[in-house]
Amino acid sequence: MTTTQQNMMKKKADIGLIGLAVMGENLVLNMSNKGFYVSVFNRTVDKVDRFIGGRGRDKTITGTHSLKELVSSLEKPRKVMIMVRAGKAVDEVINKLVPLLEPGDVIIDGGNSHYPDSIRRSRQLEEKGLLFVGTGISGGEEGALHGPSIMPGGSEKAWPLIKPIFQSIAARVEGIPCCEWIGKDGAGHFVKMVHNGIEYGDMQLIAESYHMMKDMTGMQANEMHRVFMEWNRGKLNSYLIEITAAILAYTDDDGEPLVDKILDAAGQKGTGKWTGITALDIGVPLTLITEAVYARSLSARREERVKASEILTGPAGRSSVDRNSFITDLQQALYASKIVSYTQGFSLMYEGAREYGWELDYGSIARIWRGGCIIRSAFLEKITEAYQKDPGLTNLLLAPYFRKTLADAQQAWRNVTATALRDGIPVPAMAASLTYYDGYRSARLPASLIQAQRDYFGAHMYERTDREKGRFFHTNWTGKGGSTSSSTYNV
Repeated sequence: MTTTQQNMMKKKADIGLIGLAVMGENLVLNMSNKGFYVSVFNRTVDKVDRFIGGRGRDKTITGTHSLKELVSSLEKPRKVMIMVRAGKAVDEVINKLVPLLEPGDVIIDGGNSHYPDSIRRSRQLEEKGLLFVGTGISGGEEGALHGPSIMPGGSEKAWPLIKPIFQSIAARVEGIPCCEWIGKDGAGHFVKMVHNGIEYGDMQLIAESYHMMKDMTGMQANEMHRVFMEWNRGKLNSYLIEITAAILAYTDDDGEPLVDKILDAAGQKGTGKWTGITALDIGVPLTLITEAVYARSLSARREERVKASEILTGPAGRSSVDRNSFITDLQQALYASKIVSYTQGFSLMYEGAREYGWELDYGSIARIWRGGCIIRSAFLEKITEAYQKDPGLTNLLLAPYFRKTLADAQQAWRNVTATALRDGIPVPAMAASLTYYDGYRSARLPASLIQAQRDYFGAHMYERTDREKGRFFHTNWTGKGGSTSSSTYNV
């Protein structure tokens, strides 16, 4: 044990952290670097000793070899942060912690937990007199160490206790910490889930743009690198565009672009799927983000695709495009699609707040995503401004900036999407963004026929445009049916 750590043992720690994987280690170092005393524990206690003797050496960090020792080392009210795999493992740690804690102590789950679990844990722990915080943390290894975006929710009485620590270790943009209280019970993890869904959408849109550049213009990786570098200096400025440029410039040992040698089968950990399922449950058209999840699933079926490529036919050839004008159009199409991705994400948060009784500050959420997190971008400031001007905004497409931007980009957006579809290049996310826009701006959709079909085969009834809303009708379409109708309900 170092002198610093020996001195620390003379006082209680500000916070304890359980789970010394990549995120846990870096968060502890971040806290120590900001002047906080931290006690740590890991189920494999050898890892505690290695950390204390390695990266944690000469830091205000104390290693403990049991949960009881960890809890005993903490200042009251105790604050214990759990950084373990989401699901059963979190519940197991909580169950072991509860008998060691006292009313008013705080348990913080900083993993990627599913928000219904956070709703349940918040209720159960509050019944025991304990406070629970389910917090989303975005930024990966680098963000955890130098400043992530943090989205805490749960027991509001816990916020004053953890606020000094969380806002100190969070990223900052223009001096403002990228961390603010989100709302009660599962609100923090819900917002983090939506963040990850938007991340899926952003990544898929960028991948589709890369695909079109490569196949429709014949550009090499180094040329695409320069395009993404240029885009990152403009309105598309973001972390994901920045790292895309860096990836395209990276060469393997033989001098060839490494990206060309990476297997085209994308993985996923489940938060994108949760976002899509939640949207279906609540009834939000999350078409772009859901297509991004499905695109990863299709990519994972690589062996099937390779066989299918030898059997199934596509267009006879490629369209002839002017490279410079196409790249200009593609930039606008990507930006327009990105707007739709965020629009759908914020619509899901809006409906989620209504469903679960949360009071979400959408402008604040956009602001805390501006630094530290994976989807950080200059574009988010426009979202904050939109909600500041109209806190009751139900859909971002209706805000003046986004309305005008999509109108200006519309022709380029349509040109790029139509060309890709005509040439047989899959653009599921970009196409979904455009059809969502067209659907949302349509005063009348063909759902009238669907309602007629449902009434025809199932007597599910329908409303009429020439009658007051809320009155339902059934038609005996064949003349053979009766007057009995099914109940009307929405899922």
